Amino acid sequence: MHEQPVRTVQVPDDLHARAVTDTFRLLADPTRVKLLWALLHGEHSVGALAELVEAGPTAVSQHLSKLRLAGLVRTRREGTYVFYRAEDDHVRRLLTEALSHAEHATGTAGEGEPGQHRYRG
Repeated sequence: MHEQPVRTVQVPDDLHARAVTDTFRLLADPTRVKLLWALLHGEHSVGALAELVEAGPTAVSQHLSKLRLAGLVRTRREGTYVFYRAEDDHVRRLLTEALSHAEHATGTAGEGEPGQHRYRG
């Protein structure tokens, strides 16, 4: 016999559960996490991002394309340059919490400390 739940829990419907897993799947790449974090702090070109995340420009462009298609980053063209930025407050909060969790899970943040990856936009 199963225990009766103390209260009714409303679980996410399939549409929202899939949207969450799609976002997590997209963020399940260290380079994309680094790129998004950098873009949440300001606008950058592919070359500048490649330097920041220590990856080749071609790889960075491919990652940015995926992030752009998912609607997580926006572009602005200036002459022959394309600049990328992230403005989604939901993604900022999600990454901030995920990085804070990672700092605590790895022991690099002290108990009760916010950790170094707090958004300072």
